[in-house]
Amino acid sequence: MDQRISLITLAVEDVGAVAAFFENGLGWIRAEGEGDIAFYQTGGSILALYARKALEKEIGRALPAETLGAMTIAWNGRSEADVDKVFQQAVDAGAEPVKRPAKVFWGGYSSYVAIPGGHLLEIAYNPFWPIDSHGNIAIPVK
Repeated sequence: MDQRISLITLAVEDVGAVAAFFENGLGWIRAEGEGDIAFYQTGGSILALYARKALEKEIGRALPAETLGAMTIAWNGRSEADVDKVFQQAVDAGAEPVKRPAKVFWGGYSSYVAIPGGHLLEIAYNPFWPIDSHGNIAIPVK
């Protein structure tokens, strides 16, 4: 098995509301999907928004609601100024501020918002992980 994650899927109650946050609020472009699902190309991977009930039907079991927020998705910028700008853009688009941008113990600059539906989005700058011209992030080889 190749070491990679191809797709991150968020179970959401209202795909339209969360999609509007990404598309209208953050300027993301939907790659495909409608109704119960929306897909966004995110560099070398894909973010999917999937209606909770439809995803439960596909999986064949209920999804525990209490795990909401138990993991985060992250967007990394190229500078602290990027973090400040995108954090405010996310809040203006309807995200709830959880942790305002600040320098963090590991040497970067990080913040968190809860997007519509409650999932956590980290908005960060990591000076140790470069981002290429296509927006792909890499852990440098030691």
